[in-house]
Amino acid sequence: MHSVWFGEFMGTLVLVLLGNGVNAGVTLRKSYAADSGWMVITTGWALGVLCGVLVAQAFGSPGANLNPAITLAAAVISGNYAQLLYFWSAQLCGAMGGASLVALHYAPHWKLTPDPAAKLGVFSTNAAVRSPLFNILSEALGTAVLVVVAGAILSHGVSANGPAAGLGPWLVASLVWGIGLSLGGTTGYAINPARDLGPRIVHWLLPIPGKGGSNWRYAPIPIIGDLAGAALAGLLLRYAHL
Repeated sequence: MHSVWFGEFMGTLVLVLLGNGVNAGVTLRKSYAADSGWMVITTGWALGVLCGVLVAQAFGSPGANLNPAITLAAAVISGNYAQLLYFWSAQLCGAMGGASLVALHYAPHWKLTPDPAAKLGVFSTNAAVRSPLFNILSEALGTAVLVVVAGAILSHGVSANGPAAGLGPWLVASLVWGIGLSLGGTTGYAINPARDLGPRIVHWLLPIPGKGGSNWRYAPIPIIGDLAGAALAGLLLRYAHL
């Protein structure tokens, strides 16, 4: 079971379990964390990234992408696209697994929460102000910042030999926290197509009480925006030789 595919699957599962989990804790009624706010959500997602990266590395994926956009950026930088679908399948399956566990974990709370949009928000993102062009731009910018700063963290320009052993995941988690705080208020900062699409599929499939629709009209935005931002950032890193 120790392989790159399984590492990406398990890491993404843990990322989404903790990320969608904090969404649920803050959103669903009768949760002790109900209404605790954006700071709690962004912190939970940052720690989810940290835990996901560590789990992915332990289970066989030293790169710990956990994100189709990161995988695409790495392919653009290297010029090797051969493993895109291999990584993307693991990440999407892991995201669906993590979202399913959140749905099970909070099972008694769904029927106590009357707002269908709030239930969908546990699983997937949406625009605070619907404006497709600017929503795509927001996702592209957030993802580009993720790729560029992560590339800088892992570059030799940070220090003579890069960050100290074990520090990289903490720095990347801090990066995700910063993106959420600074840029996340417009679209909920998916910055990861699997993180949005996998849980959205789970929301669509599972018999969650009073769930409403899955807002498929919005679903292309965090895919197009995130992949576009990652590709552009990957080109920048490729020619900057970080």
